[in-house]
Amino acid sequence: MADLVKVDPVALLPTQAGCAVFLGDGSKAIVFYIEPAIGASINAALAGQQPPRPLTHDLFVDALRTLGAEVQRILIVKVEDDVFYARLFLQAENEIMEKKIIELDARPSDCIALAVRQSAPLYVLKSVWDELKDMTPVLEELRDKGMELEGED
Repeated sequence: MADLVKVDPVALLPTQAGCAVFLGDGSKAIVFYIEPAIGASINAALAGQQPPRPLTHDLFVDALRTLGAEVQRILIVKVEDDVFYARLFLQAENEIMEKKIIELDARPSDCIALAVRQSAPLYVLKSVWDELKDMTPVLEELRDKGMELEGED
């Protein structure tokens, strides 16, 4: 896995158009933008909040569990015209089938919402990571201004 960079959501910031997601590896942070509803879904999971009824991502995780599957990992594989692309890896094993790894095309925002619910690791291809601008200074500036960033401890 030397060609992968393990990252974690380090901050989620509401914006006028949605939500900015900062992912980091401890030395660098990248950012991309997602829909506000998915940002709220990620924040709820990070905060350990249980909705009175399952949200879409909770429902999907419940369905996976019922089928003997779980999110194995998330991989951001490319960025094209500021659009991020990801692969969702599921591991399934039940009385009907042997252990199987399933790879699906998915939006990174949905992947993160699922990963945080199952504590699944999130990776970025190193070649993609190396091409992305380090947004750590922007994140530090927001913190210095006292802006409360969702998703932080």
